[in-house]
Amino acid sequence: MTDDLSDRTILLTGGTSGFGRVAAVELARRGATVAVVGRDESKGAALVDRSEALAGTIAFHQADLASQSTVRSLASTAKREYDRIDVLAHNAGLSAGSRRESPDGIELTLAVNHLAPYLLTYELLDHLRDAPAPRVVVTASDLHRRATLDFDDLQLADGYDSLDAYARSKLANVAFAVELDARLPDDAAVTVNCVHPGFIPSTDLFREASLRTRLLVRIAGLVPGVATSKRAAAERLQAVLVDPRYGSVSGQYVGGDGPEDPAPEATNRAVRRRLWRMSAELVGITPDWPTPGSD
Repeated sequence: MTDDLSDRTILLTGGTSGFGRVAAVELARRGATVAVVGRDESKGAALVDRSEALAGTIAFHQADLASQSTVRSLASTAKREYDRIDVLAHNAGLSAGSRRESPDGIELTLAVNHLAPYLLTYELLDHLRDAPAPRVVVTASDLHRRATLDFDDLQLADGYDSLDAYARSKLANVAFAVELDARLPDDAAVTVNCVHPGFIPSTDLFREASLRTRLLVRIAGLVPGVATSKRAAAERLQAVLVDPRYGSVSGQYVGGDGPEDPAPEATNRAVRRRLWRMSAELVGITPDWPTPGSD
């Protein structure tokens, strides 16, 4: 793994807590400029203070990714403040315990976990192309294998379940990465991959989930060989972000031992394309992207 990252600028959502925070600190220790996006200003400030002793730099950008206007504002700020972005890392995620809607009227888990990466990538793709070897990385989960996308009720208006909503959003993450890779022209130089960081019971991802889900998470965390530490998850994420072996790999689902086959629905062309079109409609953009040199 390349140790000197002084020439890299990495925009990392979900970097103020959990394994995202561990990854942000390690990337900055290796010299990278890390633009961390999060909601908690105090956590962001603490992370910036921590970076003063590191070789690189951590900058904090406060943003609630549930809001599409905030996502667009974040993209404008990033384009203004960074000459280039080498890596766009979509690591933020939540699991809402009850069905709630974003400021745009979208089911919250879908809005944050899938639509925010979709829209932020759209807004920053041309800026990414200014980097010599840009990467887009989405944090997914093996829970996507238990999901299916019901396009008649994509937002789970009927019979909401927090674990189902989360699993669906992770399936959407994988399908998005595969479809974006398929749509990029061969000469785009942008690689797109998603990564399963492992099962990390020490994070507070499911703090709002139902009692049943929280109990299942706790029990699974006690099974030997099932749980992953935050540091191990951070190392897996970093590898896909900056390791040379992933510099020419694209459209892949990366697990603990490298690229592996995701659920068949994630690679189904009809499913991917329908999700793409519906996502574009939900965020109010054209589905006809990316194209070379598009705005």
